[in-house]
Amino acid sequence: MRVTDCHVHINPVWEMLPHARALVGQHPRRAEFDGWLEHPDRFLDYLGASGVDRAVLVNYVSPDVVGYSEKVNEWVSRYAAHDPRRLLAVGSVLPSRREPGREVERLVDELHLRALKLHPPHQLFAPNGYLDGSAPGLHEIYEVCERREVPIIFHTGTSVFPRARNRFGQPLLVEDVAIDFPRLTIVLAHGGRPLWMEEAMFLVRRFPNVYLEVSSIPPRRLLEYFPRLASVSGQVLFGTDWPGPGVKDIGENLAEFLSLPLPEEVRRAILEENPERVFPRRPPS
Repeated sequence: MRVTDCHVHINPVWEMLPHARALVGQHPRRAEFDGWLEHPDRFLDYLGASGVDRAVLVNYVSPDVVGYSEKVNEWVSRYAAHDPRRLLAVGSVLPSRREPGREVERLVDELHLRALKLHPPHQLFAPNGYLDGSAPGLHEIYEVCERREVPIIFHTGTSVFPRARNRFGQPLLVEDVAIDFPRLTIVLAHGGRPLWMEEAMFLVRRFPNVYLEVSSIPPRRLLEYFPRLASVSGQVLFGTDWPGPGVKDIGENLAEFLSLPLPEEVRRAILEENPERVFPRRPPS
């Protein structure tokens, strides 16, 4: 199978605030990772050795909680340009930005980003904040992404970063988005773990355009948390969240997933077919 890891953090870590980088710095392969940031070829070799063909490089703007500025968009665009067939650039726009919809257009047309990442606990807004006026720019972002067929990856679930506001990570807050923008492709990163996994599953079963992405959940426990995973296999995406705190190597994650008692057609859907539908193999135009 041509496996896609739908959630990898290849980010400019030098932009991170000290308290945030301290968490990431605990990873046992930190030294190698820093080298991969400078040399995409080395990261591609690591992916190949791990049994993974493509990686979705998740970047987002979070100046107050993590430290990332809008520079991450240009950075990930340049990094992925080394091999856009295997490296899929994902960036972000804050709803407080002036004309956020126009910025989404620029990210797609000029930087060739393949999806948008919104991290409500780190960006400090509710996903449905366009309804009560707390984040009105979200409506413009969603409208453009729906029209341009750009997926939105929502962080759902909790975060251990000190300044994160975890109430914004509740999956049910995304329900309004799925109702109001029915043609928007929505990815629920981390499946609401660990507090709201049933909510995430409910949204996937209710909306055909909503996908459950299982990164940062230990694969060996996946069927404990989602015992009906096979029943929604057409809307599930494999991801690792590597090299997040406590996340094993990509190859170890994949091996654990392949050891689960799932039918071959379910594995293929989650590892290959669904990612190719959400993140098509066509190179950026």
